[in-house]
Amino acid sequence: MKGAHVNWQIHAFDSLSARQIYQLLQLRQDVFVVEQACIYSDIDDRDQSAEHVMGIVVDTPALVAYCRILPPGLRFEEVSIGRVVTRKGLRRNGYGTQVMRHAMRHCARRYPMQPIRLSAQQHLVAYYETLGFSVVSSPYDEDGIPHVEMLHSPE
Repeated sequence: MKGAHVNWQIHAFDSLSARQIYQLLQLRQDVFVVEQACIYSDIDDRDQSAEHVMGIVVDTPALVAYCRILPPGLRFEEVSIGRVVTRKGLRRNGYGTQVMRHAMRHCARRYPMQPIRLSAQQHLVAYYETLGFSVVSSPYDEDGIPHVEMLHSPE
């Protein structure tokens, strides 16, 4: 799948198929719960209000990267991007950056001139800075992992 052509899709929760919901929950669990050895409740009653950005390899059902967009007021005052994940074994191929850029463009269209906030694992700060985010909080613990809030201001 390395270098595969990816079809980027954005879905409201109600338009996701059962297979797509299963895939995104499985990918999130594989990475955030199993790989990172972090026991937490990933299913948090926010998915139903989110828009889901999915990178699916063309001509296969393989989900390579994913994130969700939460509307303003649901998690933060601002629109937010979260649950950013790339399938293990496919990282460092640009899929994470692609999913973030698709999400950021969608936010700019849907919420023009609004900042985007995210809660970043602290070791990923430099990565999110390359996408134009800036740290706006002190470090805090979220489910046993150091995080910081980051903000992307509209251009």
